[in-house]
Amino acid sequence: MKIKEDLEKKTDQQLVELAKKDPEMFGALMDRYQKPLFFYIKRISQLSNDDVEDLLQDIFVKIYLNINGYNCQMKFSSWAYRISHNHVVDNFRKIAARPKIALNEDDSWLKIIRSDVDLEKDLANKQDMGAIRDIIEKMPLKYREVLILRFIEDKDYEEIMDILQKPKGTVATLIARGKKMIQKEAKKKGFEIF
Repeated sequence: MKIKEDLEKKTDQQLVELAKKDPEMFGALMDRYQKPLFFYIKRISQLSNDDVEDLLQDIFVKIYLNINGYNCQMKFSSWAYRISHNHVVDNFRKIAARPKIALNEDDSWLKIIRSDVDLEKDLANKQDMGAIRDIIEKMPLKYREVLILRFIEDKDYEEIMDILQKPKGTVATLIARGKKMIQKEAKKKGFEIF
């Protein structure tokens, strides 16, 4: 119990160094990233929980096999998310399908548009919320993914740049254009959100 508490207090970089020396320590990194990566994969793939678990297992194997090549100049979380992103994209290429980002029935999708406005005051009923969710789900992947990384996954611009391997200006542009798309489509449906 004490060992687990000690491991939870360590930084990602400290855990990586421990995992390089002792493979048993990799479990602490898995414990830390199991849930966040699961939900990230679920959102960008719209696969069943079992399929997401399978992908996640493959991703942890990739992370483990490449841990010695991890560049400590980059946040470990960005590196892990980048491996996850690449693996999901590769998986969809193999099955010749395009990934879809699933937004749960909960209000996590509201974070995307709440960054500018408190929608609870403006959205009077669940029909409007459902319409917003539909708008986001139908957006092109490049906009959905960047909005989810920024507002649902709470990644900063540097992390998004590392994960998507795009320059900061491109990330900012994708976010701004994505939000404009949401606004435009919402207006077509008869309500304003920004």
